[in-house]
Amino acid sequence: MSDSLGTLPLAVSLAVSLGDPAGVGPELIVEAWAQRASQVPFFVTGGAGVLAAAAARRGVTLDIIPIADPAEAPGVFVRGLPVLAGEDGDYRPGEPDRAGAALALASLTAAVALAVDGRAAGVVTGPVAKSAIAAVDPGFIGQTEFCADACGNARADAVMLLAGPQLRTVPLTVHCALADVPRLLTRALIEHRCRIVARALRADFGIAAPRLALTGLNPHAGEAGRMGREEIEVIAPAIAALRAEGIDATGPHPADTLFAAHLRPTYDVAIAMYHDQALVPLKALDFDEGVNITLGLRIVRASPDHGTAFGIAGQGSARANAMIAAIRLAGEVAARRALING
Repeated sequence: MSDSLGTLPLAVSLAVSLGDPAGVGPELIVEAWAQRASQVPFFVTGGAGVLAAAAARRGVTLDIIPIADPAEAPGVFVRGLPVLAGEDGDYRPGEPDRAGAALALASLTAAVALAVDGRAAGVVTGPVAKSAIAAVDPGFIGQTEFCADACGNARADAVMLLAGPQLRTVPLTVHCALADVPRLLTRALIEHRCRIVARALRADFGIAAPRLALTGLNPHAGEAGRMGREEIEVIAPAIAALRAEGIDATGPHPADTLFAAHLRPTYDVAIAMYHDQALVPLKALDFDEGVNITLGLRIVRASPDHGTAFGIAGQGSARANAMIAAIRLAGEVAARRALING
């Protein structure tokens, strides 16, 4: 599903935040550098000691190269992993604590600030435990919302797109109780977020005429009102409004068939009504290469579509595919934006 720009050079590197040091983030970052499959230069904001220890634990041979300025990163990336001076901590995989959460937040804050200032081409965020960071900063909801706030965007403008080799999908409602979804799912929400998706697919992915396929909320897309009226009263009118604006939106489609192999080539993105409706098929198809990219922001932000995996951290079994895919996709989108903006 990637619309690659190949290896177009970036004027500046990507900033990668450490993630929770007790999770798999540090070892996946060093593995991504060791494989360098993304061919996109990146640097890490802080955590030099954590990264060195994670590399040693995983058996990755690399030099940690301290840098004082992001501009140094491209020149040293081929020789070692550039790490911007910042906070550091202990590496105790599988043992999350308050100090680790504070380090994760400091690394995230630095990486996003550099992207906002244009000193990084974009940011790739390592996985964090939201509840752990919220204990340090009670206002913290998640990395997507954090990035939106840093950009001065309304949080409703930050749209989560999950991308893998076989599927792109967007959940219109995200981290909320399933019981709350019918109340939150309004025509205004559907139309607003679908407009953002359509614009991003054109500008960031180079898809001239994006095709959006919207699921229904209820089984069998409501079956003409027999199993709910959201399709009739909310989703279908929103689709009609989008089509009137020139957006190629179809549906509401039954969610139990839309993700079938023979239907996936008929759309560029599946718009789902709630979290699991989008993430279950993405993770079933592309678990090891799924990327969470935030649309609607003035910075490029991507993340591997998995969590901290405290249970396997430091054991050498965590795969770096999704981290590598996130770095690659962030680099492609950043290069496309740089090309468009001259």
